[in-house]
Amino acid sequence: MAHIRNSRKSTSPTTSTRSRTPRGSRPVHAARAMRRTLRRETPGTVGLLADAYDFEAMTRYRSFAFDDHTAYLRQVDGLLRSLAAQGLHTTVALFDPEEFTEFCTATGIDPDTADSRTRFTAEIAAGGARVAYAGQPIDSLVPELINKAVRQATWDYATLLLADLGECAECGQDIGRSAFERASTILTRLIEAAGPGLHHMVCSVQAQQEHLIAVLHAEGRGGDAALLDETDVAEFVTVLAAGIAQHSPGGLVLRTTAPDAPDRVHGWRLHEGSLLPLTAGEVFSAYCTDADTGDPVAPEPGVDYRAGFPFDQPTTDH
Repeated sequence: MAHIRNSRKSTSPTTSTRSRTPRGSRPVHAARAMRRTLRRETPGTVGLLADAYDFEAMTRYRSFAFDDHTAYLRQVDGLLRSLAAQGLHTTVALFDPEEFTEFCTATGIDPDTADSRTRFTAEIAAGGARVAYAGQPIDSLVPELINKAVRQATWDYATLLLADLGECAECGQDIGRSAFERASTILTRLIEAAGPGLHHMVCSVQAQQEHLIAVLHAEGRGGDAALLDETDVAEFVTVLAAGIAQHSPGGLVLRTTAPDAPDRVHGWRLHEGSLLPLTAGEVFSAYCTDADTGDPVAPEPGVDYRAGFPFDQPTTDH
């Protein structure tokens, strides 16, 4: 009403004309521009069949338009580049055919449609292992995604293992939680004892029927707190805790890179919930042996293989 009253008081044709324009109206091109802006702010997910075996499983559906995995990957690469050129943020998720079949059965939808694949990607695949697309070529993106999926599966398995341990019959403490706290303390003290430098750590644990491996990078800064990735820390500590809680065999290798010095490699074996230092010879043997074949591997030049150094570890209660 205020707008109408103003138009009556004015004798200007221009003012009168504006008053008859419906409030909130915009030219069509402005509305389209606004939608394009919103589209750029809406992330998307592309489901990817990363290996040839999974790809082959999907070719049984008539609605699946591809029959060659290499050509499929090339088309996905083009799609990702096109989306990036439009300023759209896209993540790539691992598309698992078995999970897709289970999803379609559970929801009662036809698996042989593009809509079903889209729904699965949006509801299930996007919640699993995924990698943000930042222009990397498909040959780099595929192994990155597979590695992310393996790490996620390892973390999930170790987490469930700790959760299933229950409480200690003697003290009533949650065994999994206690092991996680102990592993966190061990990691913190190990990095502190390692000192300045870039640290690359690998923890390997034989847990029940699974061989669990976790990797962590840290930057030691002397008296200051080390620089760490929180997600990597959680994965690493969970795997180490699984070995501690079950007194499983395992080991930890630490490689440190510092300016103007050869890389140093130290090692420990996991024994009854504690890390015991390896000798320099044991470190050399472990680092210079092919894990799959057992064959010797030539030592790297400029690398100093040393015994594991002692550091303060919390006592184990279980």
